[in-house]
Amino acid sequence: RGGDFERVYPLIRKYAKEMGKHVECLGDLQGPKFRVAELAGDPVPLVNGDVLEFGLCKDDNDNIRPGRITMKPTTEQCALIKACKVGTTLLIEDGIMEVKVLDKCSDSELKVQVVRGGKLKARKGVNVPDCEIDCAALTTKDIEDAEYLLQ
Repeated sequence: RGGDFERVYPLIRKYAKEMGKHVECLGDLQGPKFRVAELAGDPVPLVNGDVLEFGLCKDDNDNIRPGRITMKPTTEQCALIKACKVGTTLLIEDGIMEVKVLDKCSDSELKVQVVRGGKLKARKGVNVPDCEIDCAALTTKDIEDAEYLLQ
């Protein structure tokens, strides 16, 4: 679960019971994560106007490198790439960088153009604000976390 959650939550329950108080706890479930893959070398500069490949890793060695951005082929990330179409905006690293889909080569490969560049590092988040992605909103971990909160 991460952080201090597993240490603090039982303490809240313990002291609330001792004090005869009803304490509500809000659990923020993470949901699916979309992230770029690992780097083949140093951080990759994304330059405004450049056209790049953006796709699912073909194997364990298909890492991010100049001219290619990759994502691990998880169920959720496969659904993300599949949902993209020409014109779709992908935001990387909390929107610091932005690319736009120029061509959908297949359900696993896109051609994108850099709209707002930067230095791309490993495992940075990807957000697709105007795209409906066909995957579950709750991950297995979310369900486990919710069940833990409901004890």
